[in-house]
Parts: sequence; structure tokens; C-alpha cells
Amino acid sequence: MISITVTALVFGVIFLAELPDKTALAGLVLGTRYRASYVFAGVAAAFLLHVVLAVAAGSVLTLLPQRIVHAVTGVLFLGGAAMLLLNKGEEEEEIKKPADQSFWKVAGTGFMLILVAEFGDLTQIMTANLAARYDDPISVGLGAVLGLWAVAGLGIVGGKALMKRVPLRLITQIAALLMLALGVWSLWEAVSG
Repeated sequence: MISITVTALVFGVIFLAELPDKTALAGLVLGTRYRASYVFAGVAAAFLLHVVLAVAAGSVLTLLPQRIVHAVTGVLFLGGAAMLLLNKGEEEEEIKKPADQSFWKVAGTGFMLILVAEFGDLTQIMTANLAARYDDPISVGLGAVLGLWAVAGLGIVGGKALMKRVPLRLITQIAALLMLALGVWSLWEAVSG
């Protein structure tokens, strides 16, 4: 059974945490150079693989006693909030242009770029934390995938317009505040439980 509340919460946290990330910028750059649907197919497949790995790791954490899980996830959420607040901006990585514009070349470029750039990234760690926190792998996985795909779609199709209207610093601060609240809540549950 899918929890709409957990899915929506995870979507919001992951969406906001991913917006200021370098992979959103990479999707934007790829989207300006190549057919958007090809880029999205590769990027979406890489994000799906990352979410599956993160949810699996988070599900393993649920085997530990609840107090320990709450304490660990609380500390990791606080660390994620600190990373967002202390990050002064990501350098845009150079994206190599495939020799041709075929589906497999373009989607493959998007897939490999995201696969490498996102491994161990903040949103992957947050997804694992959320999977451990809520012990609802389907809802967490769905929320995380939809959040990552939404950012990828925005980056590929309309990232420039969004960044002109909403300051990146504001998005980063909102994501950090959400993670801070989740961290404090998790630590409170670890101490009071």
C-alpha cells in the first residue's frame, strides 16, 4: 500500500535538495544540446537505478533498533542540511557531445553522466535515510523517483526560466530547513522513544 503522505514528503525533500545540484545543471546543458526526450530517458533510467540502491540500503537500516535508526537518520539529515547551507555552488562539469544524435548515444550520455555524478550524492543518501525513517520502501522510492524526474524534466525543458524567477539560494535554504526539521524530529524520537 502506498502512503500518499510519505510519497509527498519524500518528493518535496528530494525535489528541493536536487534543484541546486550539479546534475540539474547537467540536465539543463544536455537538454539545450540534444533532443529532450532522449536526454530524459537516459537521465530517468540512471535516477531510477540510484533510488533502487538507496531504498535497498535504507531498508537494511530498518533491521536495527528504532532508536539507533532515528539517531543515525537524524544526524545524517542534519549533515545534509549543513552541506546544503555550506555549499557555495557547484562547478558546472563539462559534458562531452556524442558524435551523433541517435537515441542510444544521447540517452547513454545522459545515463552515464547521472550514474557517475549522483553516486553517493546527497539526494541518494537522503533517500536511504527516508527509507530507513519511514520503513515504507515503495512510498519512499516512488516519491524520490518522482522528485528526481521532476527536477530532471525542469532542468532539461525549462531550467533557465525557473532559475530566473526563483533564486537558487532560496531553493537551497528551503531544502536545508526541511532536512533540519527532519533531523531534529528524528533525534527527538531517538531520545524520547
